[in-house]
Amino acid sequence: MKLKTRIITGLSLWVVLVSSLHAYMNVNWTSMLNDYLPAEQRKFNIAYIPVTCHLACPVTDYISKFSKAGQIFLPRMFQGFPEIKEALISNKMQAAFIVAPLAIALKAQGVPIKIVYLGHRYGSAFVVQKDGPIHNFGDVRGKTIAIPSRFSDERLIVFRAMKKWGIKPSEVKLVEMPPPDVAGALAAKAIDGFSMGEPFPSQAEMGGFGRVLFPAREYWPDYMSCVLVVRQDMIDSRPDAVQVLVDGVARSGLWLEGGKANREDAADFVGRFYYRQKPALLQWALTKPLDRVTYSPLAPRKADFDIVRDLMIETGVLDKKIEFEEYTDTRFADKASIQTAWKYEPGSGFAQ
Repeated sequence: MKLKTRIITGLSLWVVLVSSLHAYMNVNWTSMLNDYLPAEQRKFNIAYIPVTCHLACPVTDYISKFSKAGQIFLPRMFQGFPEIKEALISNKMQAAFIVAPLAIALKAQGVPIKIVYLGHRYGSAFVVQKDGPIHNFGDVRGKTIAIPSRFSDERLIVFRAMKKWGIKPSEVKLVEMPPPDVAGALAAKAIDGFSMGEPFPSQAEMGGFGRVLFPAREYWPDYMSCVLVVRQDMIDSRPDAVQVLVDGVARSGLWLEGGKANREDAADFVGRFYYRQKPALLQWALTKPLDRVTYSPLAPRKADFDIVRDLMIETGVLDKKIEFEEYTDTRFADKASIQTAWKYEPGSGFAQ
């Protein structure tokens, strides 16, 4: 009986230990506790995917933890935009970084969100198999090209190039694919190319199986991809908190523009702690060259969004004309324009 009791006791303690370790390592206690705070004290839940266009999100989260004010929001990584869309609609996420056309389309469909800031500029490219049959864009006829979403600027880049080369939509097969999957699909020759944001063009280059046919700016000067959206109920009830959010992201953008050392540091901590990517990949995307992606200026501009909206109508993903003021709120970006970069030295453990 004593042996049996010892075995039962030992197994019970083992179960408790394993359960405790699981809870400690896998449960987001900060997020859970946040849900029990009064509404006016809760931090925003913000969605992002592991691309450089969303990099200011984890950079802001990481650096702000070293400041006196502390963490500004609660970031959560997703693998694709459809899941983010559902999380926004259900209010599981109060804010998110998403592609600009998707933000416009959601607003046109009645989803209560507004664009308040940009993610970055440039940073997308059209990539093909390194030794494949595509040598110029005219060779894409009959080929399969991956895009992140039918509601994406990367899709619109393809259409701008097709228009210039006189290629009909029926002559190219576009397939939607989560951004983290495209490099592997290209390596396996399941697709002939992809139009996608960084760091996935860099991943194809580093792997030796892909090459950039053209960067987005070749067909779209001042190109922008992703935007920061916030639910309207948060804008109405907590505008000060929204301003803190936008200010933080603006300061992160300016910090990233502070030189190669800052970008290398960001590649290290974002890759390890947020994106679960090798820091060397992000470092490639952020520094080869430094203007491969830019994080300033990021205020929403009407002229940029008019181009996106008109292309959406032309390519059949928007069925009505929606005005800039209906889907953007520029107040927060206007106030953020006076912000300066975070005072944070790589590895210092102090930010201001």
